[in-house]
Amino acid sequence: MNREVRRNILAVGVEDAGLDMFENQYPLTSGVTYNSYVIRGGSKTAVIDAVDRRCTRQWLDLVAEAAPLGVDYLIVQHMEPDHSASIGDFMARYPQAVVVGSAQALKILGQFFPDIDFSGRTQAVGEGDVLQIGSEELQFFGAPMVHWPEVMVSYHRASHTLFSADGFGTFGVGDDGAWPDEARRYYANIVGKYGAQVDKLITKVARLEGVERLCPLHGPILEGADLQRALELYGLWSSYRPEEPQGVLVAYASIYGHTARVALSVAAALEQRGIAVTTVDLCRTDVSYAVGQAFRMGRIVCASPTYDAGVFPAMHDFLYHLQIKGLRNRTFGLIENGSWAPAAARQMAAMIGAMRDCTVIDSVLTIRSAADSETPAAITAFINNLLAH
Repeated sequence: MNREVRRNILAVGVEDAGLDMFENQYPLTSGVTYNSYVIRGGSKTAVIDAVDRRCTRQWLDLVAEAAPLGVDYLIVQHMEPDHSASIGDFMARYPQAVVVGSAQALKILGQFFPDIDFSGRTQAVGEGDVLQIGSEELQFFGAPMVHWPEVMVSYHRASHTLFSADGFGTFGVGDDGAWPDEARRYYANIVGKYGAQVDKLITKVARLEGVERLCPLHGPILEGADLQRALELYGLWSSYRPEEPQGVLVAYASIYGHTARVALSVAAALEQRGIAVTTVDLCRTDVSYAVGQAFRMGRIVCASPTYDAGVFPAMHDFLYHLQIKGLRNRTFGLIENGSWAPAAARQMAAMIGAMRDCTVIDSVLTIRSAADSETPAAITAFINNLLAH
């Protein structure tokens, strides 16, 4: 069923509850939505964004229900296939429709659909351009690298509604929204590298007069207190500031359990001091969850055994993902385990050293095979040093 967002605006998105992997790399527990919107302007009708090929037929049926007299414009804000794969089928059903997008989007359009002749069926728009849709107007603003270079957002000033493309999206289906945990995981793993570009988008949103709702391409429409909270969190994430500056993420990888027991002892000791702590077993939890929590917490403890004279692969993968997502402004504490030649801490520190504005405390907690009678005192000293930063 179509849902009315505001007068003359309908949501015609679909839920893909059966999808288990987003971008074939991020596990989903409750699927994802592909949001699409119809603007009815009396004499003209526009659709904002298409959907993934998995849901083409259902989406086209919803569009037909919302626009029984046909569609004049398909506005393409983002060309990633989860929003564009249905464009070919859409254009076949609506041969009179014009594809509206940024110049870069229209170039990518031809790359994804080389067998379709779009001659005379496209319209490029730039920063601040306005499209008249009958009695309704949309104004376009660039949002490059949020998170592809062709992205734009669309503002319906009459209803104070911003169609925000992939910005402010989240995993999950339904109106419960999965905010903030799944929204954070979505942001950190998909958009996290492009904080400066996200910050520019937030600035543009702030300059628009009276934005009352955000309509993203994944997840719920954000209004009222939800809108304000989303803007607040995006402001933190885009500037790589933690939500919980004093909080600690204890991320550990363990082969036979000895490293895990020490890491969990550190977590328990931190909690006894009233510190907010979350733990992640990197060997049993997808790395995307750990990356999301790293964007949340101000301090990160990394615990790893030495493996092949280096870092255990699960920990190496975690630190690699933090690097490529651009995480910065964090304090790290390192725990290493080695039975004869501990080397994990040195190599973890080297990986962290490649990250901007990150500090590694100077005391490493080193375990020789397993915890012993001296370990509790070493944990106390380690925590004291961590909390002093």
